[in-house]
Amino acid sequence: MAYWLIKSNPSCFSIEDLQRAGTEMWDGVRNYRARNFMRDDMKIGDKAFFYHSSAKPSGIAGIVTISKTGYPDTTQFHPEHRHYDPKATEDEPRWYMVDVTFEQAFMDILPLAQLKFLPTLEDSLLLRKGCEQLTILPLEPKHWNTIIDMAEELNLIPNEANSI
Repeated sequence: MAYWLIKSNPSCFSIEDLQRAGTEMWDGVRNYRARNFMRDDMKIGDKAFFYHSSAKPSGIAGIVTISKTGYPDTTQFHPEHRHYDPKATEDEPRWYMVDVTFEQAFMDILPLAQLKFLPTLEDSLLLRKGCEQLTILPLEPKHWNTIIDMAEELNLIPNEANSI
């Protein structure tokens, strides 16, 4: 199993939106590095933190599971869609997406400002300069476990979910 962090502006799509939907396509990613992670690396059963970006505060809002591996992002083919890409064709898609399934919402946001003080995360892409714009980031198991430990310590994960 691999671990990830996926970012979304909560005014566009939040952890609460995913909780209502259950499973949703993670579409609209228009960064080649993030696209490659979805297309080549994300597997069914991988876990991801759902991160609210461009929010006050920005931070981790919950946990999701990858429930479908990378496949062409259908929004790239529709001229009326805001994620349309005129250079993409069905024979040669440029953009990919995965499906994510809701697992757990945190009781409150685990803010990025608090994560910056964790020495274990110093070498993570989450805190690395130049990676802050990536909407999908791989995490090492030590990073995942450190964040889970902090969330549990702050009582952000309800007791019945502590086995995640």
